[in-house]
Amino acid sequence: MDPVLAIAIYIILWWLAFFIMLPIGVKSLDEAGVSARGHDQGAPETPNLGKKAIWAGGLATVVWIILYVVLHFTFYSR
Repeated sequence: MDPVLAIAIYIILWWLAFFIMLPIGVKSLDEAGVSARGHDQGAPETPNLGKKAIWAGGLATVVWIILYVVLHFTFYSR
């Protein structure tokens, strides 16, 4: 696999995993019972973006390794 293609696939997988994880475990300000003047009540109380970015990196790495192994042994075993 071309290194540029491998990096591009990893970046796409990371963003996909990150966007999938964004709504997990989020409570809005309205659900938390917090009323802050000037803030949208649908905004997350604590989004935990750092943790989600790390988890997305781990998930993207696992999926990328699986994809690499499948592609490598499928195309080069013939």
